[in-house]
Amino acid sequence: MRFHVLVPDTVHQSAIDRLRSQKSLRVSAPGKLPRPALLEAVADAHALIIRSGVTADAELLCAAKELRAIARAGVGVDNVDLAAAKARGVVVMNTPDGNTISTAEYTFGLMLALARHIPQGHASLAAGQWDRKRFSGAELRGKTLGIVGLGRIGQAIARRAQAFEMRVVAHDPYLPPGIAQTLGLPLLALDEVYAQADFLSLHALISQETRGMIHASSIARMKKGVRIINAARGALINEADLAEALRSGRVAGAALDVYAQEPPEPDNPLLGLPNVIHTPHLAASTTDAQVVVAVEAAQLIVDFLLHGKAANVCN
Repeated sequence: MRFHVLVPDTVHQSAIDRLRSQKSLRVSAPGKLPRPALLEAVADAHALIIRSGVTADAELLCAAKELRAIARAGVGVDNVDLAAAKARGVVVMNTPDGNTISTAEYTFGLMLALARHIPQGHASLAAGQWDRKRFSGAELRGKTLGIVGLGRIGQAIARRAQAFEMRVVAHDPYLPPGIAQTLGLPLLALDEVYAQADFLSLHALISQETRGMIHASSIARMKKGVRIINAARGALINEADLAEALRSGRVAGAALDVYAQEPPEPDNPLLGLPNVIHTPHLAASTTDAQVVVAVEAAQLIVDFLLHGKAANVCN
């Protein structure tokens, strides 16, 4: 039997080559497709390789009558209806390791930029101004970094923060205590992290407990003047509540790479605030990471369709 693998998104050519090297696979790689074309293209696909731009919801799964597997070139599977996929017998897999370093480095870059007002200083000078006093910042050394979610990326950030002589505390109810001990940092209750953190970096998965976890009530329990970094998932933040806290000064600043809706609507309350750094979901966007996650996703599909092996299963 020859299996059809559809890649309806932009992935590195090395992944396409890996798939096409298998004679038992027929590969379609049209790049990004409009939704109607995508629903038509999935009709006879046995497997999909997707990134964050493709929404594999119940409608798409229903249209994909032959679908057996979805491989996400990346970590987050918020764009996949896992329950609907499981109900239809579709295995959903991801590539959790490939973009760890790129995301950790970017998150740390956002923290530095937030502490030292780097984007604002650049914009000011580009506008013909020379205003040094306005952009006086803060050192990271000696500050407390609170990490919510101490998975691969959270751990990589912790190690980098310790190299900058920061004190690191974390909250992760699912992490074996031994990992935190190896890193030399305490695992605390969430409210304790909120109370101690000068900088708060979010790395939690989306769940019923974490969706909108940064809201007016939780912000009120944080240290006044906290700076918040989110390069994980936009849905972790109640954007209206964070905007109000930024305007009032309760939160000194935020650096955001992700949003509840992407791209954010023009009336998003966080856009235009002077103490917010915005970037368009770039944390994993390095050539290095995109090659790795694409090739890993391709190998997941090869192993599943041709050898019956599943790895990194999300559902």
